[in-house]
Amino acid sequence: MKLLLAEDDPALVEYLRPRLKRAGYAVEWADNGVDAEFLAQEESFDVIVLDLGLPQRPGLEVLRNWRAGKLQTPVLILTARDSWQERVDGLKAGADDYLGKPFRFEELAARLEALLRRRFGHADNRLQHGGIILDQDEQTVTTPRGDKLQLTAIEFRLLRYLMLHPGKIVSKTELSEHVYEEEQIKDSNVIEVYINRLRAALGKSSIRTFRGQGYRLDDSQA
Repeated sequence: MKLLLAEDDPALVEYLRPRLKRAGYAVEWADNGVDAEFLAQEESFDVIVLDLGLPQRPGLEVLRNWRAGKLQTPVLILTARDSWQERVDGLKAGADDYLGKPFRFEELAARLEALLRRRFGHADNRLQHGGIILDQDEQTVTTPRGDKLQLTAIEFRLLRYLMLHPGKIVSKTELSEHVYEEEQIKDSNVIEVYINRLRAALGKSSIRTFRGQGYRLDDSQA
């Protein structure tokens, strides 16, 4: 999953980024409202964490502009402005959730997971498809044979994205955008390497290649 962190406090960003990465997110950072608004309109994010007190353009104005432009990405407001009126203003402007500072990272992570479950129509944090069970909390996968395996960060992001889009052929470009961060190398050959590693773990027929189009998680349990 790809996450936009719109926050101007470098210390908080330094605290959040490694934890969000360990939670399975590819994180892009904007330290002002103008850049945050532009990034969300130009790139494909799965969820956004937005501070209201951003320089150059306030977070509430950024949010209103996103929604006016039909941007549907879930937005969690994370801010020290935690009065009831500001919460109401944020939710009316189009926020999906609101968390005041100070906060515990565990609560932030749980709220982000809840937003993604709601977006993709899942009741809990375990994804299942074709005999494959992905535990998003532990970042483990149970294979159709019943083996439980620990995934690397990239393997987890890749498999989670495929399982959240069942029946869809996902291109290498789309996978790269949701698995890697902007400064990382987005080499289609690297995607192929990780796809083959997942096939080795889950079964050769678990992920089908459509030449020139991309990949699809298969229903086959062979």
